[in-house]
Amino acid sequence: QVQLVESGGGLVQPGGSLRLSCAASGIRFGLSAMGWYRQAPGKERELVATVTRGGSTNYADSVKGRFTISGLNAGNTVYLQMNSLKPEDTAVYYCNAMINSIPAYWGQGTQVTVSS
Repeated sequence: QVQLVESGGGLVQPGGSLRLSCAASGIRFGLSAMGWYRQAPGKERELVATVTRGGSTNYADSVKGRFTISGLNAGNTVYLQMNSLKPEDTAVYYCNAMINSIPAYWGQGTQVTVSS
C-alpha cells in the first residue's frame, strides 16, 4: 500500500520559516519525482515545487528565492524549506509522488498558516 506521510506544517508569523517533510512508502519502482502543491480556500490546487531523482528542481514564480525543495536523491523523502513566509502562502500543502513523470499519489495535506 502506497503512503505519503507529511509533517511540519503549523502557524508562523510573516517573515518566519517552516520545513515540510514527506516520506513515501510502498512505491517499488517508477518513482521519478516528488513535489509539493498547495490549495488555499476558494482557490485551485497549484504547483509549488518539484524535484526529480536527478536533482532537477522547478518552482512556482511566487516562491522562487524563498522556498527550497530537496531530497529524493538517496531515498523516498522530500523536504520543502519555506523562508520569508507571507500571508498569501497560507494553504493546505500536499505532497505528490510522480510515477514515470505522471502525478500518481497524494499525501493527506498539512496546513500552513502565516499570520501575525
